[in-house]
Parts: sequence; structure tokens; C-alpha cells
Amino acid sequence: MTIADAAGPDSGFSEVPRLRAALRRRLGIDPRALAAFRVALGAVLIADLALRARNLTAFYADAGALPRSTLAEAYPLAARLSLHAVSGASLAVAALFVAAGVAAAALAVGYRTRAATAVSLVLLASLQARNPLVLNAGDTLLLYLLGAGLLCPLGARWSVDAVRRRGAESPEPTGDGTTDRVAGTTDRVAGPATALLLTAVVVVYVSNAVVKLRGTAWPAGEAVGLVFRLTYLHGPLGGLVPDWSPLLAAATYGWLALVVASPLLVAAAGRVRAALAGTLLAAHLSMALTLQIGVFPLVSATALLPFFPPFVWDRVERAVAPAADRLGGDAARRFAPVGATGAGGSTSGGSIRAVRDRVAAAAPVVAAVLLVALVAWNGMALGFVETPEAVAAVSDPTEGGWDMFAPSPPATDALVLTTATTADGGRIDALYGDRVARDRPPSDARAYPTARWRKFLALLADDPDRDRVDPLLAHLCDRAAGFADAEDEPIRSVTVSAVGVDVNSGETRADELGTRSCSAA
Repeated sequence: MTIADAAGPDSGFSEVPRLRAALRRRLGIDPRALAAFRVALGAVLIADLALRARNLTAFYADAGALPRSTLAEAYPLAARLSLHAVSGASLAVAALFVAAGVAAAALAVGYRTRAATAVSLVLLASLQARNPLVLNAGDTLLLYLLGAGLLCPLGARWSVDAVRRRGAESPEPTGDGTTDRVAGTTDRVAGPATALLLTAVVVVYVSNAVVKLRGTAWPAGEAVGLVFRLTYLHGPLGGLVPDWSPLLAAATYGWLALVVASPLLVAAAGRVRAALAGTLLAAHLSMALTLQIGVFPLVSATALLPFFPPFVWDRVERAVAPAADRLGGDAARRFAPVGATGAGGSTSGGSIRAVRDRVAAAAPVVAAVLLVALVAWNGMALGFVETPEAVAAVSDPTEGGWDMFAPSPPATDALVLTTATTADGGRIDALYGDRVARDRPPSDARAYPTARWRKFLALLADDPDRDRVDPLLAHLCDRAAGFADAEDEPIRSVTVSAVGVDVNSGETRADELGTRSCSAA
């Protein structure tokens, strides 16, 4: 009897398939999870565009608070690369918004999925570069998800592309070394691209957990209570959260436990993974109702969908089967399948397929490089890895950390006063448009209209550079004039002040950012 016989059938190389299967369960993604992720991603992009469009002129046109000349001075690279900075006209920017909306809708329904993802990625990066002063962690995560999604077979299931390819002889390459048809018939798609998508999400949670544990408010159970004392962060239901210390402490420890346990999203599988992803998703959706933090909760909820294992999507498919069959049949009638060209196919079709094959072959390599870079960058941001001099010379990894409400939430309620004065001494709130007291005290300061206004004005309060304040004041002059009634006197001046209220002592401090005479006076 040989040593191999004595060791039994489970020794040696027999462990390799087990290891591969274990890795596949943890780093692979169900094609239906990718489909749900795609739909949610498209919906979030549309929601983001709709929310930004409310202040399209204010943040993305020359008549707004950050004209292209100011952008070029503060962020020269962004000004050169942004398509939204080609023109300062609101109409031109609106056209790009519409184009981004069309691409996002195509992504959501899975029509020309990879092209729609690429266009959405380019336009989102361009939009973010046009005004870096209104961005938060949710914007960065959304860009990450689009980039990683571009390398995954998002259109393999539940898509127009899947209907169009049905019966085709040569499905589109996925970028993971498989085909979309294979992805649609296996329980998981696995490769560097799926590992990149999952790791990008886990890195966010792990980084946030590390920073939280370095502070005192989260380990002490005080952080959530501090957050809800900040009225400027109150969402639709934020003011209804009871000020009950045991409940707020439980919420603090509960969220801290979730982010600390986040590595189980890839370390575990099956029901443990599904339970953790589901709890995190529910927590993020509760944030959307209670906190004014833009699309961040929706982006985070979208990011969790790829973690749900196949048994979850089996149940989803059974629940929606009748409606899905009807939609699938209608789509099949509307969209003819893309057949194989074979030997008689056109030369152009063969050329396109050759390009697709080359892109598919390169995608895993690109994903692997990005995965290493992602882990290394966040390691440098947390101080676990020394930043090389070549990297430090061009960027500081610590400036892009995932430190949401960490290591401790702010202790100051940040509010704003934007007062427009008419020629007869009347007062109008230049942000909200309603009448205010003639002698307006700091106690009348208000929360910011949107999360993006808060980000923009908070950064301006930290660094009230006159070259940045003047365009804001000029925009507020125009904005206040638009709010004024026909019988009002012209707007004479606008004053902006940042107001801070200490949540512990109640002390109020007002810092005037600037005053401007309006041209209509």
C-alpha cells in the first residue's frame, strides 16, 4: 500500500477542488445578484441626477457658485478632464444630464449593458469632477461600483441583452473569462472582477470600523445619540427618533458590531452571509429615512446586493415568475435575437467580435491590478502600509478615507444664514426664498436645503477664500431676485453667515463669510 493510499482519497491534490469551491462560494456572485445590482445601480444613478438637477445652475454652470474659472484655479486637472466644464451654459449641462439619464436607464433595463455602464461611468466621473466641493463618500462609492461593474457580466440575466442573445450561437464575452450564456446558467460567476466588486464594498466597512474604534464615542455607545442631536442631518423622519439613551446606545453598538463583522461578507457563505448583508441593507435604508446624507444610503444598499447567495434569488424568481414571464415574452417580441453571423457573417461583425474577445481577455488582468491597488491604497489611508514617496508626491491617501461619523460625530450643529436685503430694507432668505425678520438673529439660522449645499457651504466655511465666496454671493443675488415678488424693491445686497451651535452647551457662534452688493440695486 502506498502513502497516497494510506492517506485516503481526500489528501493531496483532492484538497484543491475543495479550496476552489470554497473561494468560488465566497468571491463568486450569482448572475441574478449581478442583475439586481445592475437595476439598482441604474435607479440610483437616475435618482442622483434628479436630486442634482434641482441645483443644476447653482453647482454646474458659470452662473452658479462655482464657475469654470474658479474650478480651473482650484482644481485644474478636474477642469481639463470634465466634459461638464466644456461649456458654462445651463442648457449644455442639462443636455449632459439627459444623456446620463438615458445611459442609466439603459443600464437598469440591461440594454447594451457594457456600453451603458461605460457611458454612465464616464459621465458620472465628469459630473463629479465639475464640482468636487459637493461630493461625499457615497459619490466615491458609486464611482467604484460602476468601475467594478463594468468588468462584470451585469447583463447576463434579467436584461434586454439576455433576451436579444437568446438562441445566439456566440454570446458576448463577460470579462471574467466566461460568456454571458454560461453566466446565465451557472449559480455563480467568479473571477478577479467579482472579487474586486465584493472587496471594494468590504474595504469601505472595514476602514470605517477601524477609524471608529480609534475614537471614544463609538466604543462608549454615544455616537448615534450625538448624530441625532445635529438637526442639520435630520432626514424626513430624523426628528421623530426618540431621545432615549438606552435605545441610542443600542443603535450605536449595533452599527459598530455590523461594521466590525463586515469581513464575514466574504469570509462566510450561505445563510450567515445573507443575514449580515440583509441586516446592513436594512440599516442603510433606515438611514435614508432618518438622515439627510444624499444618495449614500441608497448606494450602500445597492452595493450589498451582490453578496446575497443563490437561495435568496431562487425565492425572488419564484415570487416574480408570473410577471417576469410576461415581461420576458413581451421583450422577446420587441427585440429580435442577435443570431450568429457564422462564415457568412459580415466582416464588420467579425471585427467587433474580435475586439470584444480582446477586451474580455484583458478584463481579468485589469481587475486583478485594481484589486491590489484598492487594498494597498486603503492600507496606506489607515496607516497600515507606508506610503511610497512616489505616491505621496502626487496624492495623500488619508484624504480619501472612509471616516463617516468617525472617529466621532461632530459636536456642533452646523446651520446657515443667507439673507438678501431689498432696497426698502426687506429681508428674503436667499436659499429658501421666504421672508425673514428685518433684524435676523443667529438663532434664526436654518439647516441646509440639501446635503450638497451643506457640503459646499461647510467647506467654504472652513476656508472662506474670497475668490470662492464671491461667485457664491453673485449666484445668491440672482437666486434672491428670482424669489422676489413683482412688487418688491430690487435686491440690494446678500450676506452669508455660517452658524454653529454647540450641542452640549448650546453656545451659538456666527461667522460671516461675506457680503455682496447686488447689481440690481
